[in-house]
Formats: sequence, structure tokens, C-alpha cells
Amino acid sequence: MKKEVLISKWLDNDLNDQELEAFKKLEDYDDLMTLSNNLKAFKADDYDTSQQLESVLKTIKNTHKKTHWIKPFIRVAAILAISFSLYYYTTTLDTTISTAYAEMTTVKLPDASTVSLNAKTYLAYNKKSWKHERHVELDGEAFFKVAKGSTFIVNTKAGTVAVYGTKFNIKQRENYFEVICYEGVVGVTYNSQLSKLKAGDRFLIIDGKIIATEKENNATPSWLHNESQFKSLPYKMVLEEFERQYNVTLVVQNIDTEQLFSGSFGHNNLEVALKAITLPLHLTYSKTGHTITLKRE
Repeated sequence: MKKEVLISKWLDNDLNDQELEAFKKLEDYDDLMTLSNNLKAFKADDYDTSQQLESVLKTIKNTHKKTHWIKPFIRVAAILAISFSLYYYTTTLDTTISTAYAEMTTVKLPDASTVSLNAKTYLAYNKKSWKHERHVELDGEAFFKVAKGSTFIVNTKAGTVAVYGTKFNIKQRENYFEVICYEGVVGVTYNSQLSKLKAGDRFLIIDGKIIATEKENNATPSWLHNESQFKSLPYKMVLEEFERQYNVTLVVQNIDTEQLFSGSFGHNNLEVALKAITLPLHLTYSKTGHTITLKRE
């Protein structure tokens, strides 16, 4: 197979095993791979790599006289094509942010919207397409302050939230999906059904069931102020949040983790927080390293 065809298919990531071996045997292989590795940090505007490479190769094919400069010219053409291909590729990559246990962070999006991420949360968005579509992917819990503009979409594993300009909190964990609107109006799509929330409204799904909730009176979620609050939630969800905030492992003995719990715990003092989630249920606890055992008195 001709060199230019191999290079073109390589740029398109379309080489089969036999063609890949042939590509590796090209005398320019080392140069091409070195350039490929060195250009991964660059960015550029939209560029049609296939069209430009085809144009260059067409010029080469139309050259009837084979002179000593054709080989270098092919090499330069291939390198230029690769360069712009890599430029284009890097601009299509998503920007991703994730928080660890006991970590929070705030991210500023390209339109000046902000997102505060709670512990063990993942967020992804694409800067290149942001002007055309404001979409983010979320896994975990985050508080959004959305700048006015086109529709703002938050995709989660459980459902989708669409807004234009507002403040809202989304919490998506295993078997748990909650959206609270703090300002404006948000639309929540769950199982193809749309629910519109106004300020103070909460949408809550636990284990696939819609849960009726009270109005939210706070101006912002409690976790932004280093406190986790719970209103009639299964105790197991309190324990899971505790583990995320303190990076510990909780082991329970003779405790019904499905019982409902109302209360709160702070994020800044482990001992005080442990008392906050054990005393109301008459539980005791013991610590061994990062493992804490809770049991009935």
C-alpha cells in the first residue's frame, strides 16, 4: 500500500493490523510518532485534516517528474497534516474535574456560570462546543449558578435537568436522585417525564420511587457550609455521606440501616460528627484506624 494512503488511514485511526505493521515499517515512522507525541498539548481552530491531506497528496500525484525534492515534500505534507489533526483532536477533548473524599471545589464554566462540587463528584464539559450547547455531565453532587443564555443541560445517570438561568442543586448517587431549585425554574426529566420546579421545590427519587418532600427554605445547600442535613432519609444514606466527607469506612452491627433519620453532621470535627449520627439512635461506636464500627447499645 502506498505511503500516503497509510498515513491518511493512520490519521483517521482506520488502520487494520496488517496496515499498522506496514505503517510501522515506513522510514518516516519515528518522525511521525515523535511529532504526534510532542503536539498533544497544542490547540487550534477547526481544521478539515482529511481535505487538506487529500489536497496535498493530489498535488504530489500530479507531479510528473520525480526529482530529489519529492520525498522531503511528502514528508513535510504528512507532518503538516498530522500537526493540524492533532490540533483539532485536542480541541474536541472534554474538560473533566473530579473531587476526592473529603474534598470540595468550585469550577468556573466558559460562560461565567459556576459549579461547586461536593466530595466524590465528577463533572465533564466541552469548551469547544460550549457556545453552541451548554451541556455538562455530572456524577455525584453539585450546586449550580447558571448565567443567563441558551438552555443549560445537566446529564446524570438518573435523569436530565434543563434550565436557562438559575440556582439549583443536583445530587445523583446510587439509588438516589435529588434536584432542589433555589432560584428561577428548572425542568427535570426522569423516565421520560418532565417535572418543572420553582424556587423551594424539590424532586426526589429513592430506589426508583418518587418521594414527597417539604419545601426548601434555605438559600443554598447545607454542604456548601460544611454541613450535611437529612430529612427522613434512610440511615444507610447518612452513613454513605459520612464516609464521603471524612474518608472513613463505617461498619454497622445490629442496626437497621433502612430506618429513617432526620438530623445533620458537620464536616470539620470527626468526633462531634460521630456523636451527631449515633446519639439520636442510641448507638455506640469504636475506631480502629480509618474504620469505625457502629452498634446498638
